[in-house]
Amino acid sequence: MELSRVKSEISDLIRKEAFRLGFSDIGFSNARFASECEKPLNEWLGNGHHAGMDYMERNLDKRLNPSLLVEGAKSVVSVLYNYYSKESLTGAPYKIAKYAYGEDYHDVIKMKLRELSQYINVNFGEQTQRSFVDSAPVIERFWAQNSGLGWIGKNSCLISRKHGSFLFIAEIITSLELEYDVPLNEYCGTCRKCIDSCPTHAISETRTVNSHQCISYQTIENHAEIPPELKGKFADNIFGCDICQDVCPWNKKAHVHSEPLFSLKKEVLEMTKEGWNNLDEPTFHSIFRKSAVKRTKFKGLQRNIRFVGINQSE
Repeated sequence: MELSRVKSEISDLIRKEAFRLGFSDIGFSNARFASECEKPLNEWLGNGHHAGMDYMERNLDKRLNPSLLVEGAKSVVSVLYNYYSKESLTGAPYKIAKYAYGEDYHDVIKMKLRELSQYINVNFGEQTQRSFVDSAPVIERFWAQNSGLGWIGKNSCLISRKHGSFLFIAEIITSLELEYDVPLNEYCGTCRKCIDSCPTHAISETRTVNSHQCISYQTIENHAEIPPELKGKFADNIFGCDICQDVCPWNKKAHVHSEPLFSLKKEVLEMTKEGWNNLDEPTFHSIFRKSAVKRTKFKGLQRNIRFVGINQSE
């Protein structure tokens, strides 16, 4: 049997298993040095647009070269997992990003990725490979685009023609050689709804985001006080922000996820403004113990609620 046919059949079998596990899409890319990312990444860092995310400056060599993360790496297996929800906090006193409605996606996807990795080892021989869910210096959107899963939109999110952009991205970097997919063209065209709708003007014309001005950065990653010049611009968001995705025309294609663990918690849906404003630490840990919201910690969420709440009262 020809080697190319073997690669094709193995890739098809892995794809079928990924769909069986509930992944929305999967693609394969050659684990090469991502030379085309080097200049824009260095420019973004050089402009200080990573704000306080100092970890972005570290391990740049590994970020660009998968073989430095996994010895003998041949392929990057990129998977997408849908989290779009029909449930909504529209009309609620405060909002959190859809990706944090349910349990922490890291834990949910890691379990499925572990199963897919085991499937590869059992069926195609023991491989040198590692799985990643936001857990290492991996340029995940680039690999997903390079694997034909979508393109990087003007808001810097990966956009899929089939699923929109409410998608988690994860990877398996493996020593197994596969049949590689073709990168997808960009389909944003002249649309600039994400740029024009961002209340803090964080999105530039160059498809980059200035984290200093980004609501998601300020409510999750920033551990200091929120800059006063952003006062009144958070649109009631206290953890993350979906504005640039909500207005994206491609998300008309988004379909509701089928993951029970991503369901909006009843306690969050029913929380009153008074309840949020008087949230105490035990209640925070009770509600968000298994949620991505715990990333900001109790004091961080308190700060966000205070910042948005003061704006509402003025």
